Amino acid sequence: MATTKRLGFDMVNGTVLKERIIEESKRIGIDKIGFTTAEPFDGLEEKLRTQQSKGYHSGFEHKVIEERVYPELIFRRPRSIIAIALAYPTKMAEPPEREKGVRRGEFARASWGQDYHDVLRDRMDRLIAFIREAAGEEAEFKPMVDTGELVDVAVAQRAGLGFIGRNGLLITKEFGSYVYLGEIITNLDFEPDEPVPFGCGECMRCVTACPTGALLGDGRINAKECLSYQTQTKGMMEEKYRRKMGHVIYGCDICQIVCPYNKGKDFHFHPEMEPDPEKVLPKLKPLLTISNKDFKQQFGSMAGSWRGKKPLQRNAIIALGNKRDRTALPDLLRCIEEDIRPVIRGTAAWSISKIVTRRDEMVLEFLREALEKETDEEAYHEITLAIEAIENKKGF
Repeated sequence: MATTKRLGFDMVNGTVLKERIIEESKRIGIDKIGFTTAEPFDGLEEKLRTQQSKGYHSGFEHKVIEERVYPELIFRRPRSIIAIALAYPTKMAEPPEREKGVRRGEFARASWGQDYHDVLRDRMDRLIAFIREAAGEEAEFKPMVDTGELVDVAVAQRAGLGFIGRNGLLITKEFGSYVYLGEIITNLDFEPDEPVPFGCGECMRCVTACPTGALLGDGRINAKECLSYQTQTKGMMEEKYRRKMGHVIYGCDICQIVCPYNKGKDFHFHPEMEPDPEKVLPKLKPLLTISNKDFKQQFGSMAGSWRGKKPLQRNAIIALGNKRDRTALPDLLRCIEEDIRPVIRGTAAWSISKIVTRRDEMVLEFLREALEKETDEEAYHEITLAIEAIENKKGF
């Protein structure tokens, strides 16, 4: 059995320290914890390079593949990795009341409550403080959440927290896939936990349900086809994704909702994760003109705000078109006339073309005048398509 003495520690052996860490993790609000070695993640490098060569990476990942596979490249003398999981809620205690004529968007569940990066870092910082006090100042740590070098699900699977499902998410026995993941590399030795074997069997529900076919069926994802990725892009969203986006303006939960392991899962362990209905189900029309100050005040604490307000405004415009909300026409026309951002102008034209169900000469006249003034190529193209679509509709 490896002990802390191997690294110069003389306070407590690794087995006892591991038990104490597990107990402390429960006390500070970590829902699941596991331990694994800091050995390279065999087989992962080839998979990542294949994904990269096929253009399946989103671009949000850590760029250096070797650093995602070999912990020794990002940490001096790594010995173990501690993986943690926090369960998040899937249902609102008090959803907003329905208001006639008011259309709302939706944030995916992983963006409910306070930004999960902050919540997980808080738990890991508290756990590290406990371990350092127990093991001494020679103990070293590197915590990371989501945006770090390592692949969270690969660490969590090897540390025994769960298995990687066909949707590429970690699936735990207790909480399904509704968990946030983080990990801590350390120079301390711990007995590793047993990895969890693949548990999907022949089930393909997530693969079948994915609106864009982004799931490849073996845990790999074509990230650029994923609706969650599409809602986070900053440019013009390709038309083939717009209708499929529905009214969800950030993220996508479909592959989780259909998963049998997630049936009935809804945990409310952490007050910071509780959703504010007006934030996670925001009214769409006010989003179109929200100021930077108000955006930061309303959404700044959420993980879904990290790309800024423009993608969410663009998505709100798409959602209004998908809902065919005629009351939004004045707001959308105003976007075309007044907004300085081509993406907003072009997307508003598309949305108008979906809302207008019959040939409308007043709208057509407005769009033709806007087209004459438009200088951006993409926005020009979208306005042109909108005009053609409305011209081809039947008249009143």
